Amino acid sequence: MKFASVTISATAALALCACEIRAPQEATDPNAAPAPAPVAAATPVSEPQMLEVPPATPSASPLAKPVDAAAWTEAPPTPQARRDMMIRAQVLLDRAHVSPGVIDGRDGENVANAVAAYERLQGLAPDGKLDEAVWEKLTADAGPVLTDYTITEADVAGPFTPQIPKDYEDMAKLDRLGYANPLEALAERFHMDQALLTALNPGVDFTAAGAKIVVAAVAPQTLPAKVARIEVDKAMKQVRAYDSADKLVAAYPATVGSTELPTPSGELAVRTIAPNPTWTYDPTKLNFGRKSAGKLTIKAGPNNPVGAVWIDLTQETYGIHGAPDPKLVGKVASHGCVRLTNWDAIQLSKAVQKGTRVVFIGVEAKTGAG
Repeated sequence: MKFASVTISATAALALCACEIRAPQEATDPNAAPAPAPVAAATPVSEPQMLEVPPATPSASPLAKPVDAAAWTEAPPTPQARRDMMIRAQVLLDRAHVSPGVIDGRDGENVANAVAAYERLQGLAPDGKLDEAVWEKLTADAGPVLTDYTITEADVAGPFTPQIPKDYEDMAKLDRLGYANPLEALAERFHMDQALLTALNPGVDFTAAGAKIVVAAVAPQTLPAKVARIEVDKAMKQVRAYDSADKLVAAYPATVGSTELPTPSGELAVRTIAPNPTWTYDPTKLNFGRKSAGKLTIKAGPNNPVGAVWIDLTQETYGIHGAPDPKLVGKVASHGCVRLTNWDAIQLSKAVQKGTRVVFIGVEAKTGAG
């Protein structure tokens, strides 16, 4: 793999995520000398890491008020009440830096794992159950969980990539693997499922600058402390970040490998960080795809196979990186690397540096890669 300032060979028999990564922006290495000119010029575009979260002021929408007012109940009386309660819990978990992944108003394994991490933070038994004790702690953050946002000209300007092909040969023909449309870009910016964003904004034209929409009031992108150690829990499918005092500062749902295509074991370290990476598919070093395709360069963009950022590790071809489909994070197996949602990968990348320890624990599930 080659970065703008770092050259990394790719010789593993199972070249699991990429055989070559290039960053249109300079690779981030706080301990290195200034990097030479980038390999390629970045396309001018607003990526997730360049966008700010709006102030958490209450939304004026009548659809938002029941969510902000949602209270704990063991058995919500209606599916709508259950959804409202889950939206509030997911946003508050996100704001506590224990990511539930995509905010979609649904329960599931990613939410349970986030709750377990939150319980550890709060000194509660980590059973992963959203119960009254957890709810009481979460809602100590009494700020609104939904807020209003006005779509800007920049939000709708693109460039967009309306169709992302599944075939790598077709991907390689594109100049950029950008968001499909403003709806996808806005959903990622606010950590939301597109279906939920649409449901909260019935009849809204997401391509219209000036339109006001209801969005999740999510966490700021900066963690409260630098990360000294990353723990990749392969059994729980979760990445946890600890500060220099070994205090948990963040947790994220993760896609990891399987017993057939495993994620590394033991301890590695961060080698460098490549924002907005270009991915090179080399069938001679990979065990998936058509070998007849030859070596292909997949351009940068949040819908690139490695997403919006690549955190390179000290074992060849392995990294922690973003993902083009946030709904699948934690739900399928990878070819061995560690995938996070783009927003979680960006947040983590901003808090690590060269040499940050990465410890792998647990055992992967016995399943094929997805």
